[in-house]
Amino acid sequence: MANKPIVMNKLRSVIRLYAEGNGKKHIASCLNLSKNTVKKYVRLFVETRLSYQDIQALSDSELYQRFQMSCEKPESVRLKQLHAFFPRVQKELKRPGVTRLIMWKEYISKHPDGYAKSQFCAHYNKWRGITKPSMRIQHKAGDKLYVDYTGKKLQIIDRQTGECISTEVFVSILGASQLIYVEATLTQRKEDFISSVENALHYYKGVPSAIVPDNLKSAVTKSHRYEPTLNETFEDFADHYGTTILPARVYKPKDKALVEGAVKIVYTAIYTSLRDEQFFSLEALNKAIHDQLEQLNNRKLNKRPFSRRELFNDVESQELNPLPMHKYEIKEAAWATVMKTGHVCIQKDKHYYSVPYRFIGKKVKIVWSSKEVCIYYNYARIALHKRTKSPYNYTTIEDHLASSHKFIASWNPEYFRSWARNIHPDVELLITNILEKKKYPEQAYRSCIGVLGLAKKVGNQRLTNACTRALEYGICNYKIVQNILEKGLDKVEQPKQDQPQAPEHDNIRGKQYYITLNTKNDE
Repeated sequence: MANKPIVMNKLRSVIRLYAEGNGKKHIASCLNLSKNTVKKYVRLFVETRLSYQDIQALSDSELYQRFQMSCEKPESVRLKQLHAFFPRVQKELKRPGVTRLIMWKEYISKHPDGYAKSQFCAHYNKWRGITKPSMRIQHKAGDKLYVDYTGKKLQIIDRQTGECISTEVFVSILGASQLIYVEATLTQRKEDFISSVENALHYYKGVPSAIVPDNLKSAVTKSHRYEPTLNETFEDFADHYGTTILPARVYKPKDKALVEGAVKIVYTAIYTSLRDEQFFSLEALNKAIHDQLEQLNNRKLNKRPFSRRELFNDVESQELNPLPMHKYEIKEAAWATVMKTGHVCIQKDKHYYSVPYRFIGKKVKIVWSSKEVCIYYNYARIALHKRTKSPYNYTTIEDHLASSHKFIASWNPEYFRSWARNIHPDVELLITNILEKKKYPEQAYRSCIGVLGLAKKVGNQRLTNACTRALEYGICNYKIVQNILEKGLDKVEQPKQDQPQAPEHDNIRGKQYYITLNTKNDE
């Protein structure tokens, strides 16, 4: 290569042979160097005004420093133009979607005789002083799925108010094939995050061995360098799909460099395409995103004859684990103490569910989904119910109740009417009146039990007579029946009284008036 400095041992040989009186042509022939190279280094040696002994006393590093300064070429006009353009490159690269390729195209449009892209990037790295080494990670097919959210948000417009609503943008990428999935959601909350990860798995039609998320609260409850605490729901989601969660270290983007790069690709390939469009619903935004996503995944990779989709179909799709039969249902959990009635309450629904009576007073864990409610004690499931959202009502399994409670659980208005009907119709009529007097039938159950229980003490006949006497009095409650029985009034036959006749008077119309009136109405 032209102007490439020679190694130090050859430089010492040139100076030694020159000091011994050999000609430049002879030196070039002996050391297999060009004559011009020998002339240049002999000239530099003469300019230093040093002897050969002084040169020998210098180390290779010192010798290189003395001779390399004079070998530096002056900066060309083309390189000066490039360096003058770099401050703009550094500023523009901070914007979402701007890449070095875009900046090189802008540079070459201004300077058609400028440097090619590879030299452009090399000079830019040298200008910025980028000398950090990088490690090439070999990703195994079906091994990891990297997930993250973009920093820059997209927006939808509320048709009614015109308000711009910012949306989160979820991005995932498979390690080996680099197949990307993108989705917009309203929040990064647990429900939206898990739904996005699940949609990504169904987009890939398989499950990787591990999922690598960031340390957002929806995935990691408490971050730690060695043993982070996973969100309980997200961990349950991973168990459902048969995969593992491997959170990235805090403030270590290198752990998920692949998805960080995917975010930049999304900015360039999707954000720039949608920047001038307006969307009025999340569904419309996601449809536009997926249209651009398919183009991105089907586009040929740089300097490769295949696309992400082709690489996925050939290499990674068959290495993914199969999807489960059913989608994951997000569950919620809460702790509660079993009440004396043998029930626990889900405060969200204000509904009560039964627990086996032996757990009364114990603290249990309630886990519920949209369809069912599970109750656990010491990690063992002790009750399973279908979820019911009717507030202030009870869902009870009879086997959960104590023997005394099972009898009470069967109480209802028809139960008491049937019991009374088996004694006498008058007893049934009295019980019906007691039930109808209360706003809620449950409030009259104790009175009914009290009345019907008197049959064990006095017999069915006396109870029937007492109920008949109470109905004649027009008073229907337990107390009146008890008083009649205690005083023995049920045994005394009540004398029949003639119906009193109203005296004749000019102001009293009499029954003949109403007979005549009804006759006229019929006509």
